Amino acid sequence: MEMNATEKIYLPVDGILEMFSSLTGQHLHQPALTSSVPQLPKVSNISKTSIIKTVKGRLKQQDKDRSPSSGNRQVSTDRLPKRSVDLLELGLTKRRNCHRVVVLGAPKVGKTNILQRFLGKDFEEQYEPTTEDFHRKLFHIGGESYQVDLLDAASERDFPAKRRLSILTGDTFLLVFSLDDRESFNEVCQLLNEIKAAKAKLLKLKHPARVPVVMCGNKADLEAQRVVTRSEVKEILGEDVAFFETSAKDGTGMEGAFRALATLGGLPDETSPSRHEIISILSYQSMCIGQQRGRRRGSRGLGAPCAAMEPLARRPSFTSDLRLVLRTSTKHSKPERCQIQ
Repeated sequence: MEMNATEKIYLPVDGILEMFSSLTGQHLHQPALTSSVPQLPKVSNISKTSIIKTVKGRLKQQDKDRSPSSGNRQVSTDRLPKRSVDLLELGLTKRRNCHRVVVLGAPKVGKTNILQRFLGKDFEEQYEPTTEDFHRKLFHIGGESYQVDLLDAASERDFPAKRRLSILTGDTFLLVFSLDDRESFNEVCQLLNEIKAAKAKLLKLKHPARVPVVMCGNKADLEAQRVVTRSEVKEILGEDVAFFETSAKDGTGMEGAFRALATLGGLPDETSPSRHEIISILSYQSMCIGQQRGRRRGSRGLGAPCAAMEPLARRPSFTSDLRLVLRTSTKHSKPERCQIQ
C-alpha cells in the first residue's frame, strides 16, 4: 500500500514525542499498534518538513530570549582563546615576571581552598580529593604583565620522581598542614627537607639550600581541636620559613600568607587578592596588546592593578619541565645524567 510522503517519518527513539511537545507546545499522541507484526510507531498528519521548521523556529526564539536585552548575555565561544595564554611565549612579558608556586601537603588540610582564596573564589565546604590542579593567573600591575602558575601537586604524594620534578621547577613553595593534625605537620617538615635537598643538588651546593617557602597552619578556626602550637612550629622551623596560622574558611591569615609569597617571589604586593580587580581574559589580552603597541609609540599607561584567570590553563608537559630543569642546572655546571632520581 502506498503511503503519502508526509507520513514516511518514523521515530524509533523513546521519548521523541515528549521532546517535540516541549519545544512546540503541541501535544502529540502516539497511535496504538494495530498489527501483531512489530513495527515502529509513526506520526501521522505531520510532515518531516513541518517538524524541522517548527523546531528551528522554537530554537531561534530561545536564542532571542538569551539576547543581551534579557540581561543574560552570553559570550560567543568564537571570541574565547583557542589555546592556553602564555605571556612569555606571546612576548607580552619578561621571564623574570613569570613565576611558579608549588603547593604541597597532606590530604584534607585545605590546600585547594587556600588556592581558591588566591584565585578570588569562595570557600567550598564539601571536600573532594584533588588529583592535580594547575592554575594560571595573569596580572597587570604598574604597567607590567605578570604570570603566576600555581601547581597543586596532590597526586604526587606517592610518586617521588614526579614530586621531585615539581619541586625542581618551583620558584616558591606553599606548604600546608592542619593545626588539628600532627601527622600533617610532620609531613610538611619532611617535605621542607626534601625541597632543600633537591634545590641544593640542582644548584650544586654542598649544604641544603635556603628556599623561598611559606608554611600555612590551616584550620585556625578550629581552636578547640588544635594539637600543634605556634611556639612548637617556630622552634622546629626556625627563622628560615615564613609561617602563618590561617583559615581558608573565614580568611584568617590569608592576606599575610599571600603577601609573603609575593615578597619571596619578587612579585608586587598587588598580586594579593584584595589588591587588584578581576577582569575577563579577553579584556586582559586587549589591554596587554594595546599597551605593547603604545610602548612602540613611546607612550606607557599604568592603570589600576587587575588580573584575569586563564580558563584553558594546563600543566606544561613533563618534557618541557625537564628541559627547564636542565637549563637551570647548566647555568651552574655540567648537569647530572638524571635530575629527578
